[in-house]
Amino acid sequence: MPPSDRSDIRVGLAGFGPAGSFFHAPLIAATPGLRLAAVVTRDPARAERVRAEYPGADVVPAVDDLWDRCDLVVIATPNRTHVPLATEALKAGLPVVVDKPLAGAAAQARDLAGLARDRGLMLTVFQNRRWDGDFLTLRRLLPELGEVHRFESRFERWRPVPKGGWRESGGPEEIGGTLYDLGSHLVDQALRLFGPVFQVYAETDVRRAGVRNDDDAFVALTHRSGTRSHLWMSAVAANLGPRFRVLGSHASYVKWGLDPQEERLREGERPDAADFGLGRSPGPSSGPSSGPSSGTGRSSGTGIGWGAEPSERWGTLGAEGQGRPVPTEPGAYQRFYEGVVACLRDGAPPPVEPDDAAEAIAVLEAAALSAARGQVITLSDRER
Repeated sequence: MPPSDRSDIRVGLAGFGPAGSFFHAPLIAATPGLRLAAVVTRDPARAERVRAEYPGADVVPAVDDLWDRCDLVVIATPNRTHVPLATEALKAGLPVVVDKPLAGAAAQARDLAGLARDRGLMLTVFQNRRWDGDFLTLRRLLPELGEVHRFESRFERWRPVPKGGWRESGGPEEIGGTLYDLGSHLVDQALRLFGPVFQVYAETDVRRAGVRNDDDAFVALTHRSGTRSHLWMSAVAANLGPRFRVLGSHASYVKWGLDPQEERLREGERPDAADFGLGRSPGPSSGPSSGPSSGTGRSSGTGIGWGAEPSERWGTLGAEGQGRPVPTEPGAYQRFYEGVVACLRDGAPPPVEPDDAAEAIAVLEAAALSAARGQVITLSDRER
């Protein structure tokens, strides 16, 4: 889109499952400069939901129905379709947002990035966890921690009964399992904090009956900077560990609990226009959201700004016996699509570079190989 064009950017959303309906559509609708113009779904119930919640959007049965209806394509379909659909969209001359993981292999991700560069089009990846409040807080606190020796990060859940679907029951071609799902976020965050990785060790397991893909995994990374990252991801954690435990030469940072934005989006909320991009912090007595927004598309009026956490959920900074609570930065998933608008209108860099996504996928590939072989994998110079 030329920088002089200030009309709304028409967005075509491919997929209205959990990723499309809970994350992409609400954030697109909340972003100034974007207009959800069309949604691809063949499911009658989902189609009715689109018409009810986004009455200005067309419902179409196929991705190629988007080409003449939009200026930007967002791909929120099953993982195995990310590469072919992104390729089609780029060849049709359209910029693309792809939900994570961008691809199942780093080589595929690099090829997509190269195609986008050759065509002069934006390609970016929805690594929304870069805008988790706890991650933003940790980035701010790094100088106070000193030299970070060990970074522990967890996305753990307790789901003893499988939900079903391709993520759990599909074959390898589906690119399912917790390693590529939650691991895509954990690895991306570790790389952003501590830089390139040169050694990877991993353990992956299938713990639940009827599940084909890994539902319990551990990944150890050795960064070229010297930091070691230990990453846990699980659907069978009956007792959850801390979200972050970061050990530095001067202090530690320990944080429990997940960022509240996903929960609020699933409850039907979206960033309120009054809070959009402002990063407001809650008062000390503010509590979590009590329920959905009754379809208003606005925050539920709990007295807590979008993405902010109440004080009882703040992490602690310090050494043993001397820790102090640190306010959590308000999370801001809306910044991703705000960055998309800035890229398309003003020529700013994309909010997530596709080469960053390829780097993370190279680490995930090495982790899968390590788990299969039971050995440490050293990344080649090309993968660093």
